[in-house]
Amino acid sequence: MARPRLKNRAICQNENCSFFRKEKGKNIIKKGRNYAKHQRFLCKHCDVAFVETKGTPLYRRRLSERKIKQLCKELMEIKGIRAVERTTGINKNTIGSYLSAFAEHAKEMSKYLTKKVGLSTHELDEFWTFVKKNKRKLSPLATKNLQRVTSGALLR
Repeated sequence: MARPRLKNRAICQNENCSFFRKEKGKNIIKKGRNYAKHQRFLCKHCDVAFVETKGTPLYRRRLSERKIKQLCKELMEIKGIRAVERTTGINKNTIGSYLSAFAEHAKEMSKYLTKKVGLSTHELDEFWTFVKKNKRKLSPLATKNLQRVTSGALLR
């Protein structure tokens, strides 16, 4: 008898699939890892493979997760790009590329929350302040939904 499949949080990223970004009824299996050591998945409905970072600013990026975390911490210290380059050893063009990708993703998230969810800009500012302040106090369901929204998966 075959071993039952484990539940995974991945959702199909193929726009032509009938289960595109849907949680219910999905049939996705793990399919190895890519060169950057990110988990690959395969949607059994449309036979398309994708990686776990699809739909995020880290898609098709080659830095390790440890280096990206270090880069984000350095950028949060309000240092210049050249100062971050000296401390992390990452090229300034790469830092600028990551910074613009993070800014674009934040802009898309803000647009989604104002148009689809119906928050005003003031409510959006309060929302992000609340999330940052109370991230450790969120329920598991709220944390899961927050991860789905911030990872590029739209709620349907």
